[in-house]
Amino acid sequence: MQYKVYIYIIIMAAVTYAIRILPLALIRKKITNVTLRSFLFYVPYVTLAVMTFPAILEATNSIWSGLAALIAGVALAYFGVSLFGVAVCSCAVVFVTELIIKLF
Repeated sequence: MQYKVYIYIIIMAAVTYAIRILPLALIRKKITNVTLRSFLFYVPYVTLAVMTFPAILEATNSIWSGLAALIAGVALAYFGVSLFGVAVCSCAVVFVTELIIKLF
């Protein structure tokens, strides 16, 4: 039973290595396809968003306070508020929303 863990680790290591080395081995010249370049440009941002979004909603006591902070943060960022300002206002929104939820 213990040997299965080592097999899983070896398989995961091989897949991770293959994902990282295959593009380096197969693509030798500069990528000129505009669609592919734009896709590759947005991959880091999408990956970060996919990892962060569920944590935003689940980090508070209620999903509603997380959603309210998310909406407030997106709105403030859209209007050009600094990162620090967005963070402080989002925390304040969570605090106020949690107080309102406790009252009802």
